[in-house]
Amino acid sequence: MAGDRTKRIAELNDRLRAALGTCCGVPGMVVTTCGIAALDECTKVHILQAVRHFQDFSEDSDPYGEHDFGKLEIDGVGRVLWKIDYYADVECVMGSEDPADTNQSYRVLTIMLACEY
Repeated sequence: MAGDRTKRIAELNDRLRAALGTCCGVPGMVVTTCGIAALDECTKVHILQAVRHFQDFSEDSDPYGEHDFGKLEIDGVGRVLWKIDYYADVECVMGSEDPADTNQSYRVLTIMLACEY
């Protein structure tokens, strides 16, 4: 069973993902790779919505219970991955020492094609 710290990290990650980084009270941003950016607008919107609503967490895909990674199968695109990294601040130079604390962490949600990983 996940501890309070892990639950807090998962909650913050879920909030960032659900809001796609906008006005959710969780410092962070969303970035996409060149492969995602090259897709047509309709497909990009579909992918963003799929990431936003992702709930398929399991022990295999989320061993630490932080909700910081996911895999999607998108028709016409194939496998899409998303991951959340924790940095100390908006400069994204050093990792966060405490991703459970929004005053000590800045999240980056990266969405990419599996072949770009």
